[in-house]
Amino acid sequence: MLWYIGKRLLQSIVTLFIIVTIVFGLLRLMPEEGYLGAAAEKMSPEQQEIYLSNLGLRDPLIVQLGNFYASLLQGDLGTSVTYRTDVPVTTIISEKIMYSLFLGLGAVALSLIVGVPLGILMAQMKGRWLDRLGTGYIVFVVAVPAAVYYIFIQMYITEIFNLPMLFDEYNPISWLLPLTSMALAPTASYAMWMRRYMVDELNKDYIKLARAKGVKERTLMFKHVMRNAFIPLAQYLPATILFTIMGSIYIESLYSIPGMGGLLVDAIQRQDNAVVQGLVLIFSSLGIIGLFLGDLAMALVDPRIKLGKGESVR
Repeated sequence: MLWYIGKRLLQSIVTLFIIVTIVFGLLRLMPEEGYLGAAAEKMSPEQQEIYLSNLGLRDPLIVQLGNFYASLLQGDLGTSVTYRTDVPVTTIISEKIMYSLFLGLGAVALSLIVGVPLGILMAQMKGRWLDRLGTGYIVFVVAVPAAVYYIFIQMYITEIFNLPMLFDEYNPISWLLPLTSMALAPTASYAMWMRRYMVDELNKDYIKLARAKGVKERTLMFKHVMRNAFIPLAQYLPATILFTIMGSIYIESLYSIPGMGGLLVDAIQRQDNAVVQGLVLIFSSLGIIGLFLGDLAMALVDPRIKLGKGESVR
C-alpha cells in the first residue's frame, strides 16, 4: 500500500509539474501589457523595458521557470498587476476560495443525496415510469448545453418562486439557485452510473442463485447489489467533488458569486498573468488530487484490489 501511494504521489507531482510548466510557457507568449498593467500608457518604451527586466521577463525562459518554482516552494505566487495592483496572488485567492469550496461541496452533497437514491430506484423499477422519467432527465442534462438550462433557471425559476436572481452572501436563500444549477449534471451522472452498475449486478449469476435459495430481496439489494455497484462509483466520487468545485466558473459569473471561477474569468480579461498562473496551479492540483483519492477510495471499498509492488490498481 505504501509503495503504491508513493508511486501515485510521484506520478501526480510529475503531472502537475508538466501542466504548470506548459501554462507558464504559454503565458510568456501573451502580450506584455499583462505585466505592465495600466501603467503601460504612462511609461516610455525604455521605462517599460527596464520594468520588464526587473520582473525577470528578459531572462531566458528556463531561468524564469526556475525562479518561479523557487518562489513557489516558498509559498509565493507573485503579485497582481492589473486585477489588484501589487497585492499578493495568495491574498487574492484566499479571499475567494471559500466561496468556491462551499458552493462546490454543497452541490456535490445535494447531487449525492438525490442522484444515488434516484439511480437505485431506477434500477429497481427498470422499464417502469420512474425509470423512464429518470432516463429522460439524464438524456436532457447530457444533450442540452449547460448554459441553456442555467439561464432558463435564472430567468424563470427566480420569477416563479420569487427567488433572488443574484448572489448575496448575507441572504442564504440566494444560494439555492446556484447550488441547484451546479448539482444538475453530477446528479444525472450519479443516477446514470448507479443504475447501470446495479442493473449489471442484478443480472449476474450469483444474484439469480441467491434468489433461488430464498435470500430476502431486501438483504440481496443492500448487502450484495448496492455494495458491489458502489465499488466502481467510489472511484469517481473524489474526482467528481473536485471537478465540481472547479466547474463553478460559469455559475459564479452568472450569479455574481465572488469565487475563484469569476476571478479566473476576470483575471484573463485583464491579462493578469500572475493571477491566472496561480489559479491554474490550484485547479490542476485539485483535479490531480481527486484522481489520486479516487484510486485509493476504490481500493479501500474493494478488498479484492491489491496495491502491492508490481500489482495494478485496476
